[in-house]
Amino acid sequence: MNIVAVIQARMGSTRLPGKVLRDIGGKTMLARVVRRMQCVASLSQVVVATAASLGDKAIVAECERLGIPAFRGDEQDVLDRYYQAAQVHRADVVVRVTSDCPLIDPGVVDEVVRAFLDAEPDYASNTLERTYPRGLDTEVMTMAALARAWREAQEPCQHAHVTPYFYQNPQLFRLLSVTANADYSGYRWTVDTPEDLAFVRAVYTRMGNAMDITWRDVLGLLEREPALAELNCNIQQKALHEE
Repeated sequence: MNIVAVIQARMGSTRLPGKVLRDIGGKTMLARVVRRMQCVASLSQVVVATAASLGDKAIVAECERLGIPAFRGDEQDVLDRYYQAAQVHRADVVVRVTSDCPLIDPGVVDEVVRAFLDAEPDYASNTLERTYPRGLDTEVMTMAALARAWREAQEPCQHAHVTPYFYQNPQLFRLLSVTANADYSGYRWTVDTPEDLAFVRAVYTRMGNAMDITWRDVLGLLEREPALAELNCNIQQKALHEE
C-alpha cells in the first residue's frame, strides 16, 4: 500500500508572508516539517504540494535542496492540487499535513495513520474532535475518498481547505476521530503570525534546536515555563472562509 504524505506549502500568507521559509534554529520551517514527516514509520513517501505561481519557485528550490519531490498546482484550489499530487505519486492513502506546523510529531502522525489502517474508514483525523494542540493536525484519507471529494465538492472553502467536504458530509463517508488521552486543545503550536513564530522559535531554542522534539517534550517545557505559551495566546485561528 502506497501511503503518501502531502505537505501543503505556499509563500502567500496574509498574516505572515513567506512563513514556510522563515528560519527556525538554522533550518527553514518547511525543512523542519519535511524532516519530521520523514521520520513517520508508516509512510511510503513524503512530497510537497505547492502552487504554480512565480513566488512559489522558492519553495521548489528548497524542496530540491532537501531532496524531496515538489508538485506544483492550482494556487487557490488546494483540493485539486492535493488530488493531482496524489495521482502523480500513485497514492493509495493520502496523509495531509501543512507546512506551518514545525512541531508536527511523527509519533502522532503515525498514531493517526495506524488507527486509519486498523479501522479502514474513508477519512481519519485528530481534528474532528480537537484534543491535541493545534499544530499537530493530521488527516488521512483513501485515494477513492479524495477523488470523490474532488469530483463532488462545490463550495469555495471545500476547495481552499481540501477536507471540509468530508466532515461536512458525514452521511457520505466513514469518519474516524483519533483523540489524545486528555484535552490539550488550548495549546497553539501552528505558525500563522509573528507571535506564533516567536513561540516556536523559543521552543526550539530551549530544546537546543533538536530535530527529534516530541509533543510530550513541548508539554513538559510549557509546564516548566508557562510564560512561553503567552507569546501567542491571544492569536485567533482564522475561520474556514478566510484566506
